[in-house]
Amino acid sequence: MFDIGSTELLLIVIIAVIVIGPKDLPRALYKVGQVLGKARGMARHFRTGVDAMVREVEMEELEKKWADQNRRIMEEHPSETPSVVDAEPSSSATDGVTPPSSPPPFVAQSAPAAPAPASDGPPYLVAQPDTSKGDPAA
Repeated sequence: MFDIGSTELLLIVIIAVIVIGPKDLPRALYKVGQVLGKARGMARHFRTGVDAMVREVEMEELEKKWADQNRRIMEEHPSETPSVVDAEPSSSATDGVTPPSSPPPFVAQSAPAAPAPASDGPPYLVAQPDTSKGDPAA
């Protein structure tokens, strides 16, 4: 960032020793370090704020672009859009039509749940069938 060579840095140190004095030079360097640290922190905070604003602007631009493309695609292919079915049909559509008494044949009927096998062990172990009373294949 700054183009300071070794001779220029030596000149700055000599002037600082003469002006500030060797006794107060460490305290002055400490204060300069604190000021530089605060300046870097402020610059970092400013930079992250600017980056966040840039990201928000880019997202808004992308959302507009996507909305335009979506609108264009929907206009090009209007017949391919799915039709929306009313949740409750109007009374004029159901006049003279009786609802079926049983569900259509393609609807699966739920079977009653089988009882869980009793197990004395931990719940993650599968209970083994009792083979001592009869045919193990049955």
